[in-house]
Amino acid sequence: MSDALTVVWDDALKAYDFGPGHPLAPIRVQLAMRLATDFGLLTAPRVTVHTPVEPATLDDLLRVHDPAYIAAVERASLDVHAVDEYRGLGTSDDPVFAGMHAASALVGGATLAAARSVHVGTAQHAINIAGGLHHAMPDRASGFCIYNDIGVAIAWLLAQGYRRIAYIDVDVHHGDGVQAMFYDDPRVLTISIHEDPRTLFPGTGFPGEVGGPGALGTSVNIALPAGTGDQGWLRAFHAVVPDVLGAFDPQIIVSQHGCDSHFEDPLAHLTLSIDGQRMSYEAIHRFAHRYAEGRWIAVGGGGYEWVNVVPRAWTHLIAEAAGAPISPASETPESFRAYVSESLGRPGPGHMTDGRQPWAKPFEQGCDPSDPVDSAILATRSAVYPHLGLVADEDPWF
Repeated sequence: MSDALTVVWDDALKAYDFGPGHPLAPIRVQLAMRLATDFGLLTAPRVTVHTPVEPATLDDLLRVHDPAYIAAVERASLDVHAVDEYRGLGTSDDPVFAGMHAASALVGGATLAAARSVHVGTAQHAINIAGGLHHAMPDRASGFCIYNDIGVAIAWLLAQGYRRIAYIDVDVHHGDGVQAMFYDDPRVLTISIHEDPRTLFPGTGFPGEVGGPGALGTSVNIALPAGTGDQGWLRAFHAVVPDVLGAFDPQIIVSQHGCDSHFEDPLAHLTLSIDGQRMSYEAIHRFAHRYAEGRWIAVGGGGYEWVNVVPRAWTHLIAEAAGAPISPASETPESFRAYVSESLGRPGPGHMTDGRQPWAKPFEQGCDPSDPVDSAILATRSAVYPHLGLVADEDPWF
């Protein structure tokens, strides 16, 4: 695949910082950008780094956020004692910090810059790994997310005339904020594959959440049981996502790549490896070319094992989008390992693999409804497929 890639980055994005001890620490993104740099990805052919970044404007934010909520964020940014728990500000998940509005608007501006790059044709693909704040709601903060940069970018794309935007969310947590923003909009297909909401925040993302009355079938939720690993996750992903993308026929794909589905992540219960996560990036890249003429905007998201997981996962994502995938057997550069040791006083990962070679049996070759993963697949297909003109499974023993 011949791909031009824009990587959006600005050191000022580090200002999105809830303070010491918070899981969403900016060091995660800094380490990922350092590893990508040390692999030479940011100076590779057909890769452009977009910097500096301009913040999202008030008009940009108002496309998806309530004016009263934005005003509350602005007040809290000036006075960290102006806690507003009704709007999710000042909670343990979303503590108030000085300059919060500006820092959050800058993340939104970075994802907007990625969207503009693809829209105007500067690049086929664009990435903002500092983005992915998918839990922010129109009227409140939630789950480490103040402004929903993904929603801001999708709303901007709709304003440019797009009529079929597909959003794919592979974070371990349900992409609830993005779903809520576009639940009644048939122009936006939201797909989220996540841990079962009965065992993980935010408690939404059941298969029966299929879209509002005028948009039935445009919300797709694949809820996988705790403990699901590479094989089951990839089986579920490929059993649903290509079908619904083919039926929707997107003009552009936006994807969120939280890597907290990893077995080392401390906040969730799926057990994917770096290798399985990398295969999801490969698949979404293929889907962008197959269904959307290559137009692909990718953002980061969750991921709370800062050293072993986040840098490797998102470096693989950047490499895949650049059309220059890194062999899993590759050693991490010595310069990166030295940087980790100097910065954090701990060793960095030695290789770009967890040593796994996942391969998922295609769902079409047969399924077992008593298997928890297959049961989850069937629930999603049964709920969504009829609304998209697809044939639901009449006989699950096939």
